[in-house]
Amino acid sequence: MGLTAFRTCALTTPFTWSGSKVLPFTMPFSRFPFRRLAALALLSLATSCGSDSTDDPTPGPVLAESQHLALGNPSGATVDPSKPTNYLLLKNQYTLSYHRDRGTPNWVSWHLEQADLGPADRQDDFRADASLPSGWYQVQSSSYSGSGFDRGHNCPSAARTATEADNSATFLMSNMIPQAPNNNQRTWNNMEAYTRTLVSATQEVYVIMGSYGKGGVGSNGPASTLDNGRITVPARIWKVVVVLPVGNDDARRVSSSTRVIAVDTPNENSVSSSWGQYRVSVDAIEAATGLDLLSGVPTSVQATLEAKVDNGPTQ
Repeated sequence: MGLTAFRTCALTTPFTWSGSKVLPFTMPFSRFPFRRLAALALLSLATSCGSDSTDDPTPGPVLAESQHLALGNPSGATVDPSKPTNYLLLKNQYTLSYHRDRGTPNWVSWHLEQADLGPADRQDDFRADASLPSGWYQVQSSSYSGSGFDRGHNCPSAARTATEADNSATFLMSNMIPQAPNNNQRTWNNMEAYTRTLVSATQEVYVIMGSYGKGGVGSNGPASTLDNGRITVPARIWKVVVVLPVGNDDARRVSSSTRVIAVDTPNENSVSSSWGQYRVSVDAIEAATGLDLLSGVPTSVQATLEAKVDNGPTQ
């Protein structure tokens, strides 16, 4: 179940949401399945709850969040620049916890439905994320050059093709990790393609991806850091996919029979292209990372789902 001592800031007045998801009138911000743009409009409602900064992501207050965090904020990330190892970045296309000192996200979370898949071409406009707090180093599009590691997307380009703007947003360097080429182009690409086949007019998915540890093996051999030590090469790369029928109040609709796919792969060029062999339980990823995944799901359901290892189809 991971970290459980999260503090939340609750909405204490009735609230009616007119977007495509129907919400209860009163609920914790940590469970708001807001649609695009709503999160930025509501950030002023958040309550500040301090905690000491450490080298690892630590839980903090949960803010008004986007639809992408309907199933929970795995590390309690906030928009407080004094917490540089667990800084919340809210994008229309995805939400992430950024680790300034590693130069990569701790995790990235996104909702994927049929409307997100459209005719937009891949933009390939890798660039620094200028929305990071003032004074923070911004990883550049050239920061991985010659390293033997790909600029590996967390939220994939192919999962955001409704508009060119949506696709372009996936090329921000805050959405990237140094990823072994075969892991990125074969293993991860295969899993991403399969995930998109699960999306239809009647089915949607939530995806959380992250990485942990230090030291991978790219096409040039092993490395622990890039860009003069400003970017950490992760040792492991993981992903959790939750498959749901289309509907509202998504976290509450997750049941003990919901399909949850959890994968944890080595960040090495020798990795198999068959992602299914790397399936693990959500509990195992939580134990390795210290995160609290699916924290928006009822506790009794979490206990059952997070202990399972998926054995469903992989293509």
